[in-house]
Amino acid sequence: MQHHSPYEIIEANPTTGLVLLADHAMNRLPEEYGRLGLPEAAFQRHIAYDIGVEHLVRRLSAALDAPAVLGCFSRLLIDPNRGEDDPTLIMKISDGAIIPGNHPITEQEWDNRLNRFHRPYHRAVAATLERSAVASGGAPLVISIHSFTPAWKGVARPWDAAVLWDNDPRAVLPLIEKLEASGDIVVGNNEPYDGALRGDTMFRHCMAPGIPHALIEVRQDLISDEAGVAAWADRLAPILAGLNARPELHRYERHPSRTGAYDIDSAARQI
Repeated sequence: MQHHSPYEIIEANPTTGLVLLADHAMNRLPEEYGRLGLPEAAFQRHIAYDIGVEHLVRRLSAALDAPAVLGCFSRLLIDPNRGEDDPTLIMKISDGAIIPGNHPITEQEWDNRLNRFHRPYHRAVAATLERSAVASGGAPLVISIHSFTPAWKGVARPWDAAVLWDNDPRAVLPLIEKLEASGDIVVGNNEPYDGALRGDTMFRHCMAPGIPHALIEVRQDLISDEAGVAAWADRLAPILAGLNARPELHRYERHPSRTGAYDIDSAARQI
């Protein structure tokens, strides 16, 4: 059985106080899973990973000298941006594609994927945030990067980028303001998705402990090639550097979640 690391940590300067995350950076599967019964073409689609995000995060990490954690397995295997009790953690069908390798699935295999992929990824995120906090002397500013499809069910999406969030506005509102200031892009505020998702990466690592954060979504066609990635890295890097320079974005301050009360003990056990 070939070893397959569930994460990659880019070891940049932890004293910057900025940490980048890319839950769905890659479309890889360990050899023993084959292609989960899907055609190879499925792994070039958004159902398998967030197109363009890996290269964008690598550029941003280098430009900002910021540590980053990248997920190294396809979301079709198990979704790191879902809580362990989320029914969409291991998908049976995604955007019309039935996933034979995920149904039926035994309880043993469900636990195997949690233990081999999902939990190690989240331990890596927690450890990276802790290193940043210790090195910088404050709460890290966490920016999670994702991408979304240009259209959904035949309807074009008007946004070039979006910022998703639950109920902590500290990093989100200035980020949206800075993105909109250029006047040349349309920015979604909790569109096309709502950022309040119980048990997801931001809930688990940022909302519950009170760490300032934001989730940025970039439309996939805008970062599907090297030129697009470079352009968006150039756009985002100075904005993120400016946010990171704000002292108020390095303080622990828990905000109530729109998903309900926190169960800190449960979250700690999962990590």
